[in-house]
Amino acid sequence: MKISVITAVYNRRETVQQALESVFSQSYPNVESVVIDGRSTDGTVSVLEALRKKIDVFISEKDDGIYDALNKGIKHSTGDVIGFLHADDVFEDVKVIERIALAFQDPTIDAVYGDLVYVRHDDLSQVIRYWKSGVFNVATLSRGWMPPHPTFYVRRAVYDRLGVFDTRYRIAADYDTVLRFLAFGKIKVAYIPEVLVRMRAGGISNRSLKTIVRKSLEDIDVLRRNKVGGFWTLVSKNLRKISQFWRR
Repeated sequence: MKISVITAVYNRRETVQQALESVFSQSYPNVESVVIDGRSTDGTVSVLEALRKKIDVFISEKDDGIYDALNKGIKHSTGDVIGFLHADDVFEDVKVIERIALAFQDPTIDAVYGDLVYVRHDDLSQVIRYWKSGVFNVATLSRGWMPPHPTFYVRRAVYDRLGVFDTRYRIAADYDTVLRFLAFGKIKVAYIPEVLVRMRAGGISNRSLKTIVRKSLEDIDVLRRNKVGGFWTLVSKNLRKISQFWRR
């Protein structure tokens, strides 16, 4: 089974090599690295060119945002299973993809997810938040549950059947995809109760009041379109984050 790991990057010269080295170091023998660069201007492309021999698919061209880049990665990847590692993130250890592949040995499983920790941008060992996913139950979707998207690995056949990221959403397209797959598509998922990814804090969704408001409006639209809930589901979704700051 080939597992494609897609990394979308734009102006991440300081962190992208660390992210990709965590892909290259995986113990699983059949990992495809797909890198989609949005024509970076800060020296990121030079870093990527130095790693070119280890990258299976490399595209550097202007795109229409992160979800357009991820869709491009899905299109150009060749794996049986598809996941994402963003340019600021790293895998928890060298056996993450091996554990994901093991879960997919069950042919009835359509997707796999695990836990995630947010860490300081300048110190990956300093955990700020611990996102413990828990076992999926469809009823929890209306109470704001979702798996950490960077840990969410999905069979290619699911994307073929249910579609890729809706680029009308600038911040919440990953949430839309998860709800489309779990609520509408009713795919079967498996939970790995371990940390799979370390994510640097400070993502686009909470950089300013403007982006927080936009994300909230997009989340509500996503919930309603997928017939999962509305305003109170969004409130529950945000309240779930509070305990992550002291959970270890």
